[in-house]
Formats: sequence, C-alpha cells, structure tokens
Amino acid sequence: MFWNLENFFDWKDGGCSGSDSEFSSFGERHWTRSRFYTKCNVIAKTFLWIEDEYGRIPDVAGFAEVENRFVLNALLNATALRKYDYDVVHYDSPDPRGIDVALIYRRSVFRKSVSRPVKVSSRHIHSPDGQGSVRYEDFRTRDILYVALQSGESDVSGESDGGRMIHFLVNHHPSKYGGEEVSAPKRMAAMETMISVCDSIGLADIVCMGDFNDTPDSPLFDFSGRNLVNKSDSLYKRGEGTIRYKGKRDLIDMFIVSTGMSGNSVMEICKVPFLTVWDNAYPGEKPFRTYSGPRYIGGVSDHCPVLLRIFSEMP
Repeated sequence: MFWNLENFFDWKDGGCSGSDSEFSSFGERHWTRSRFYTKCNVIAKTFLWIEDEYGRIPDVAGFAEVENRFVLNALLNATALRKYDYDVVHYDSPDPRGIDVALIYRRSVFRKSVSRPVKVSSRHIHSPDGQGSVRYEDFRTRDILYVALQSGESDVSGESDGGRMIHFLVNHHPSKYGGEEVSAPKRMAAMETMISVCDSIGLADIVCMGDFNDTPDSPLFDFSGRNLVNKSDSLYKRGEGTIRYKGKRDLIDMFIVSTGMSGNSVMEICKVPFLTVWDNAYPGEKPFRTYSGPRYIGGVSDHCPVLLRIFSEMP
C-alpha cells in the first residue's frame, strides 16, 4: 500500500519549518491534538476497510507527507492498528516543508534486512534560461527511502528462515510548483536517483512506490531496456486517478515493480467510501482532504491510497 497523507503533522510547533508552525495548535491552521487523533483514527479505519474488502490488512505501507516518527508511532500505537504489530522505518529529510516519506511493515510477516535514506543526485542541471546550472546540493527535497524486507518468521536471535527478499523504495518526487520548465528537471533527477538504486540491486524483487507528481504518460516513465514495469498504465488508460483537481482526475501515485514481479501483481486504487466527498463545483466524487484552503473540513488526504496485490499465482 502507498498513501500520501497530506500534511500529517503533529500539533506541536517544533520550530523546524514554516509548515510546522502553520500546523500547530496556535498556528494558522489551528491544528489541534483532537484533530490530529481524528486523522489517525480515520487512517487506521482505512486499513481495516482494506482488510474487510481484500481479506488481508496491508503487510507493508509507504507514506508521504509525514512530519516525524512521533506521528507514525501515534498512528500505530493509539489506534486500532496497535494489535497488528507494525514497525516503522523513517529518516528525517532536508525537505523545506519538513515532510518525509516513511514505511511501516508487519513484524509477523517481514524482517528488516537493511534501510537507508537516499539523497537525490547532486548532478548539475541547467537553469531554465540555459545560462547556468544549479547544483543539487542547493536543492532540498525529500530523500528516497530504501528498505529491504525478508519474509519468513524470525527465531529468538532475529535470524530469518530464509524467505523471500523484497526491496522497497518509497518516493515523493518534487511537485510542479513553479511550472513544468522549472520543475521537470527536479523530478527527472529524483527518477534517475531511484533508477540508479534499482540498477544497483540488479535482478531482484523490487517495489517502487510513491507520489511521483507526474502521470504515467510522462517520458520519465519510459523504462525501455530496464528491469522495471509501471503497474499504473492500464488504470491510467481507463481514466482512473488518485487525485482530482477542477473535475479532472490524474494518476500520480503508483507502483513500479521489477519485471519478475510484474506478472503476479496488480495495482488498484482504493475507492474507500468514507475517504471521498461530493464536489459541488465540478460534480463528482473527490478525495476528502483535511483542509479546504485554511478551513478545516475533517478529511484525511487529497490523494486516494493505492494498493499492490502480489499473488503466488495470478487468479
């Protein structure tokens, strides 16, 4: 599972960023303890809905737009998810808004082998006017999270029985803020960084997930000659999407898997009834977000969660 949780901040002002102050009890958004835990409980309710709908709660979930480990621990320990024995993988990243990606996994199903944050490549990119270049040391964005998980039960020493190893990469690529010309090279650098990690892993089971802030028809998703397959292609061609803006759906949250996993996996957009609301301005259902401008409306996110179902054999 992957889900952009849209500004999943705690209610305390830690002074770490402008967004941190904005999403605090005394900030512009009046983000309170009560509102925070309401959001936690609806996120947990979504996991339970998936369990009811698909017969299994997600074994692994990647998130975008989380502030810190505190919000993840609150989600896992102060809601109905506490009984599912999830563990957290999270690192602080240099994003100016103070938001990171993270991954949780069920310890009864997987054992963590290794994890690390991956900094977006520091190669030069040309400025939009072509008159200079910008070093990526000067460009701060979310790190990509790399986690290798091994299936199979562990003994008391923590050693696994030698089950399947899956390599996960959680992404939240730069937005289109500032326009396509300015932002596209930044997303290209993030994609190239992700591909570089995948190439270094080789012919193994790989699951890349994330909010890529681009649609599957972008040249960025041309994986010709590579060991990668975009699982969102068929959904996109059917006009489905994970966000909706001014009545138009776009699919920017997706899974990209290694070729060997493509034949026995299916991506789905989770159409959870309580995560959508009617759009009066542009008639149709849209994701029920937490805020509409500065006004609190009580939803969870402006993104739908997406699911990757992996089968031992395709049904």
